[in-house]
Amino acid sequence: MIDFRSDNTGRAAPELIEALARANEGTALGYGGDDWTARLQQRYSEVFETKVRVFPVATGTAANALSLAALGPSWGLAYCSEAAHINTSEANAAGFFGGGLKLVPVAGDHGRIEADALARTLAAIQPGQIHRGQPVAVSLTQATDLGAVYRLDEIRAIGDIAKGRGLKLHMDGARFANALARLDCSPAKMTWRAGVDILSFGATKNGGLLCDAIVVFDHSLADGLAVQLRRAGQVWSKMRFASAQLMAYAENGRWLDMAGASNAIAARIAAGVANVPGVRLIAPVEANELFLELPSAALDALEAGGFQFYRRSTTLGRFVCRFDATEGEADALVAAVRRHAVPARAAE
Repeated sequence: MIDFRSDNTGRAAPELIEALARANEGTALGYGGDDWTARLQQRYSEVFETKVRVFPVATGTAANALSLAALGPSWGLAYCSEAAHINTSEANAAGFFGGGLKLVPVAGDHGRIEADALARTLAAIQPGQIHRGQPVAVSLTQATDLGAVYRLDEIRAIGDIAKGRGLKLHMDGARFANALARLDCSPAKMTWRAGVDILSFGATKNGGLLCDAIVVFDHSLADGLAVQLRRAGQVWSKMRFASAQLMAYAENGRWLDMAGASNAIAARIAAGVANVPGVRLIAPVEANELFLELPSAALDALEAGGFQFYRRSTTLGRFVCRFDATEGEADALVAAVRRHAVPARAAE
């Protein structure tokens, strides 16, 4: 079996497991009062080139839902892509933790919000319309749920529109490192310098072990968020183990090296299938995900041949590359696609 189902099916990076073992000595104050969590604040402030508050959480869903819940009242509207994970896959967690917060999809290509579409959508709700929910936030997914990446100017454009209406800007960074590796820019440029107020910082999909984080740039949000996290059961008593993982994750550029490795495997596959008749990439391959449209018989043959992936329809497969995927696995998939796609298309 060669596994392209998701980047969360792979191993945790050995260095993160070693960090847990190092933290497993002696005693430490609970609920974030430990030295590891204190050092985490300092380290991530260095990474982002500004003072931040970092809150370890168990999952990306918790990071997204509780970040959004911190951004506005229960009657608020949060704008996101139609394909956003918060809109399609989190069981309305944002609405639950936000006490009724409503997600409003905005059009755009390949899982992105298009800035002009956002401006038009916001223009339809003028301040003082008490019969409607009120805009409070915009959420961007970076990299997107279709594997595309927002360029810096696109983030800034959306941030400017949001700020013009007094809205907060959230970034769902489940694959934040993959997007950063693709753009080859600083974390600061892709976040607070482009207008981002709060970030769901993903680690699990990129070699992490059992935790992600919320990184807060707008400090007015931090105290309320801390209460939301406690209420939601996301303040762990032995927080040092979560913080130790996140420290090791960002040590010596490890997180970007792992993201770059998974991006490179995806790019290798994309190049290998680019000119195969009957094969179509439905979105640009800019991070570590590929969405391949193939004849249904070809997808059947891939599954029968031991390739694991998720089918979005009878003819669409999602292939996600892990940080520990190999070039051999990539080449095996390319060879199988080439072998099965053309005969399957001819048969149809």
